[in-house]
Amino acid sequence: MTQGASSGGTDVGRRIAEHRHAAQLTVAEVAERAGMSPQYLSYLESSPAAYPTTATVTRLAVAMGVTRSDLEGVGMNLPPGQRSAARDASLHDLTEAESRALIAPGGIGRFLFVQAGRGPVAFPVNFKMDGTDVVFRIGSDSETIEGVHQQPVSFDVDHLDEALGEGWSVLVTGTASIITDDDDLKRAQALDIEPWAGGNRNIYVRLSPTRTTGRRIRVNG
Repeated sequence: MTQGASSGGTDVGRRIAEHRHAAQLTVAEVAERAGMSPQYLSYLESSPAAYPTTATVTRLAVAMGVTRSDLEGVGMNLPPGQRSAARDASLHDLTEAESRALIAPGGIGRFLFVQAGRGPVAFPVNFKMDGTDVVFRIGSDSETIEGVHQQPVSFDVDHLDEALGEGWSVLVTGTASIITDDDDLKRAQALDIEPWAGGNRNIYVRLSPTRTTGRRIRVNG
């Protein structure tokens, strides 16, 4: 795994750092080839607010001998996993602490439960972490309400990088309950969870884990 794997503040910044390390080039060398300042390139690689223009990405791609698609991570409308497996890839088990650290910022995950008359299902939801608990919102007419009372339930979060052929997944298993206590509800609301699906999703669910596991695919070299 190259040293820039987790240095980028954005996905594009991380890919720039990865490809620069793979080409064994310094920030100064790539910046000179791309006709930009080394300070700006360092900013692109590390800042969470950096969004380079198409022209900038193109210049960096040419400077490192890769395609613009490699840096941008194309294929948003396709299911993940379209590219061939990366060379020298390896699968690693993550510790519980490493798994929790990956999902700590929150984001989008899938609530996994058994639905009556159908079997196992997965519902995508926006979530935040409250300590080790997963908290998310559902609507009052949501089919996920019945899943809250299933034993056990799980929650899956993953991240895939098509350009690099890397990724990770974390699976949280435990018990879930609808939050009804006033103090606990205020605590959940303070997490400021905003469902992308919109609508009136005023029911908060807390999943308390009994087990958290994870795996990561990394490219060696």
